[in-house]
Amino acid sequence: MEISKTLLLVTALVAATCFLQAKAAGVYCSNPYTRCYRKYINCPEECPSTTAMNSKNKVCYADCDRPTCKSQCRMRKPNCNRPGSACYDPRFIGGDGIVFYFHGKSNEEFSLVSDSDLQINGRFIGHRPAGRARDFTWIQALGFLFNSQKFSLEAAKTASWDNEVDHLKFSFDGQDLSVPEETLSTWYSPNKDIKIERVSMRNSVIVTIKDKAEIMINVVPVTKEDDRIHSYKVPSDDCFAHLEVQFRFFNLSPKVDGILGRTYKPDFQNPAKAGVAMPVVGGEDSFKTSSLLSNDCKTCIFSDTQAEIDSVKSEIEYATLDCTRGASSGYGIVCRK
Repeated sequence: MEISKTLLLVTALVAATCFLQAKAAGVYCSNPYTRCYRKYINCPEECPSTTAMNSKNKVCYADCDRPTCKSQCRMRKPNCNRPGSACYDPRFIGGDGIVFYFHGKSNEEFSLVSDSDLQINGRFIGHRPAGRARDFTWIQALGFLFNSQKFSLEAAKTASWDNEVDHLKFSFDGQDLSVPEETLSTWYSPNKDIKIERVSMRNSVIVTIKDKAEIMINVVPVTKEDDRIHSYKVPSDDCFAHLEVQFRFFNLSPKVDGILGRTYKPDFQNPAKAGVAMPVVGGEDSFKTSSLLSNDCKTCIFSDTQAEIDSVKSEIEYATLDCTRGASSGYGIVCRK
């Protein structure tokens, strides 16, 4: 009897300790450009951890740029109906919360975000069925220029979709790189300023560019249902595997440009027409780059020259933070008490 009581007591103590540890999880806001700088934000009891082995579970998320400095539970995969997203054929939701479409052209690259110290390009794939005036397009790859480094990820071409196959390919400074197919497996760049983390074993990752961006990415195919609804007329030898993406940006400069980046400018007036089913935005010639890892578009402002970067950063320090914008957010370091 005494042994049973002792075992019950030990079990209760272990459970209580685990509960307290889980409850103590939180996020420390380390980015000096955010409203919650140097504050520790506790996680909700429903999602006490910032990571999860099961990609279907919600995790703790703290928006360090919101004046309330509170956390919430969220999925670790892109939400295509929130600001900063780029999904479907391609539909964007800007930092201003406005939905717009940018079709571009198949097999060409365009500047998504261009700032003094960060360039993000997207490669568009697709096709043009007979009788169509334009290409159907999807974002197939992302290219990043940051801190004199070049990093890319892409959805590999496949005729048919298989959930048991990883369709993601990565490269860093011209070399292919491998990220083990295990949930939460992680790769860091040599300077520890670029991080890839698998959210699930295959086809879902989070890329973090230190102090600049967090990008949640899924690889998905154009399904038969998509094809039926939109009359894409997808060929039998290609299911157009592509990316669903949601960006979070940190301390972008007031001069930021790019298809998506410019919607984060404090004075940006979005040309997308309100009240129409598909508000299409043009300007392909302004955003076109010569390759996935180039910064030679007409509106690109990315530079590897430190003097130019410092000049733009000095403007950030005096820019007014608009904490009401849906996608403005801060950079947090996960920690435990």
